[in-house]
Amino acid sequence: MSTAIPGPDGRLRCPWGLSTDDYVAYHDTEWGRPVHGDDALYERLCLEAFQSGLSWITILRRRDGFRRAFADFRIAKVAAFTDEDAARLLTDESIIRNRAKIQATLANARVLADWAPGELDELIWSYAPDPASRPAPRTLADVPPVTDESTALSKALKKRGLRFIGPTTAYALMQACGLVDDHLADCTARGGRTP
Repeated sequence: MSTAIPGPDGRLRCPWGLSTDDYVAYHDTEWGRPVHGDDALYERLCLEAFQSGLSWITILRRRDGFRRAFADFRIAKVAAFTDEDAARLLTDESIIRNRAKIQATLANARVLADWAPGELDELIWSYAPDPASRPAPRTLADVPPVTDESTALSKALKKRGLRFIGPTTAYALMQACGLVDDHLADCTARGGRTP
C-alpha cells in the first residue's frame, strides 16, 4: 500500500513517479494534466495502445521516435499513410514494432479523419467523471485499473470504429490526459500543481 513518498527534493510524489528521471519529469509536468485537441488526444490514444503489455517507461523513452515515425500524430497525415509506410514502420527501431498496434494506429487515423474538428476531444471529455464523486486516492491500492467511465468510453470509441482501446487502456488515457486526477492525496502534483 504505497503512499506518496519524498523525492530527492523532499517533495512528496506518487511512488511510480520517482523510479527514473524520465518518470519524475513526466509525473511532475504531464501526467494528469488536461490534454485537449484531436491530434494531441489521438497521440495519447496511440501511445496508450502501444503501451499495452509493456512498461510506460518503454513508451516514454521512445516517444520522440513515435512522433517522427507517425508524422507527429497529425491525424490527416497518418490517415494518408500507405502500405509502404506500414512496412517501413515495421522496420523502425525507434518505435515498438508490433504489427497489430501499427495497423490499429493507421486504421484509427483513417476513421478519425472523417470526424468533425473537435469531435474526438468532445467525445473523450464527455466521459470525465465529476471530480467531487471521486475521493483522492491515499495509496496506489486506491487507484482502480478500470472504471465505469473508462468502460463506457472504450465502448463508445469501439462503436465509432476505433481499435485497440479496451477499458484499461481507456482508463490509462483518462489518467494521463487529466480526465481524472489519480495523483495520490499527499502528492505535490495533485490538482495540477507543479512540484
